[in-house]
Amino acid sequence: MEIIYFTAVAVLLYLGADRAVDLIERRRGERFENRSIIFFVILVVSAFIVFRLIRLLTGTP
Repeated sequence: MEIIYFTAVAVLLYLGADRAVDLIERRRGERFENRSIIFFVILVVSAFIVFRLIRLLTGTP
């Protein structure tokens, strides 16, 4: 069951990171030159945090 949680959260994190980068770019008024790097950083940091929380909540080490 844990793999289902990780997969569903990964999809949501991907979509969330994309929207976050879009929101930041809109507020900034222009696209980032290195958009993929910023997207990657947002995705990885959020994945580490959320995946750790899933492991804590499901009781797996």
